Amino acid sequence: MIFVTGGAGFIGSNFVLDWLAVNDEPLVNLDKLTYAGNLANLASLQDDARHIFEHADICDAQRMQTLFEAYRPSAVVHFAAESHVDRSILGPAEFIRTNINGTFTLLEAARSYWMTLPDGEKAAFRFLHVSTDEVYGSLETSDPAFTEATAYAPNSPYAASKAASDHLVRSYHHTYGFPTLTTNCSNNYGPFHFPEKLIPLTITNALAGKPLPIYGDGQQIRDWLFVSDHCAAIRCVLEKGRVGETYNIGGHNEKANLDVVRTLCAILDELMPKAHGLYAEQIAFVTDRPGHDRRYAINAGKIQHEMGWVPAETFESGIRKTVHWYLDHQAWVADIQSGQYLAWMERNYAQRDAHDERGIRHDANSFYASHSQGHHPCRRLRYPSLSRHHIDLQTALACV
Repeated sequence: MIFVTGGAGFIGSNFVLDWLAVNDEPLVNLDKLTYAGNLANLASLQDDARHIFEHADICDAQRMQTLFEAYRPSAVVHFAAESHVDRSILGPAEFIRTNINGTFTLLEAARSYWMTLPDGEKAAFRFLHVSTDEVYGSLETSDPAFTEATAYAPNSPYAASKAASDHLVRSYHHTYGFPTLTTNCSNNYGPFHFPEKLIPLTITNALAGKPLPIYGDGQQIRDWLFVSDHCAAIRCVLEKGRVGETYNIGGHNEKANLDVVRTLCAILDELMPKAHGLYAEQIAFVTDRPGHDRRYAINAGKIQHEMGWVPAETFESGIRKTVHWYLDHQAWVADIQSGQYLAWMERNYAQRDAHDERGIRHDANSFYASHSQGHHPCRRLRYPSLSRHHIDLQTALACV
């Protein structure tokens, strides 16, 4: 039996589903069920005895100790984390609590349990910490991709909190001999991705006739990794990784954000064409976020060389699968887009100026006002003389 923390979140739930699809070993899923944790992701496992869910906070030391003693896992796969950069900018405290203090609490509980194991079980035990390429900072266009030896240079509260957790995990191996593994992945995408992130936000806003917000000039480059490929890589590292080592996991798909959005629009034009116009007409550039890293790129040569892992999906195949999934699961999206989600979107976007690809600028209030007046949500981009007026939160958010 293994422990999976954060197993109701985006990557965690995909890992749980994939694990049980290829492996008979049961698992205990520990999740606090914050805004991003969703048991609906795991509805297909409702009657599967191999999946045991525990509603638990990794910051609760006593609860962690009790769960280790009760289930006696052979490994921990640690996904649980606050993970949205924008949220870390507006509210960093929760990132410190969960990503740093929570990882410390989990490490302490796991180490205490590990020390009680018989020699054979102790030697076989693993603690796999799932992290991000954002800990490495930002690359220039001509810079080589991140390797496991790249110096850390986090530029957001989220990235800094993950860097701190990485360092804690490393220290527990070097100080206590605790059998840790760390993975640093690039941007994931695929089923169950929370709809405030770029790819699902673009798909859901496009279908709803809302603007497609892009930060700055949209030329920020990310390496995109299909989530099932990431899950397969984690299983490889858990089985074959060398204790104490770090492994970078990437998709070999560097894309500018604007190109990703245009690709999504083209696929939607094909699969779900609008009555009039093209989805790309809904693109709206908004004020960039503070400290926005320009480029991430992963060199995944180490995991390929040591374990033979390579991603199965190209960006073209993975993104098409993703669009199909969202088209087939629109009720899942609707269930998530609750009042709490709407309140977050208002907080994040309402104060950002916006403009279209021709450079016509307008502020958030006028952007929203176009919708309240019954216009197409992008028509405000073409008619900047439309008057502004106060509108309520629900109306405003219909345009974000």
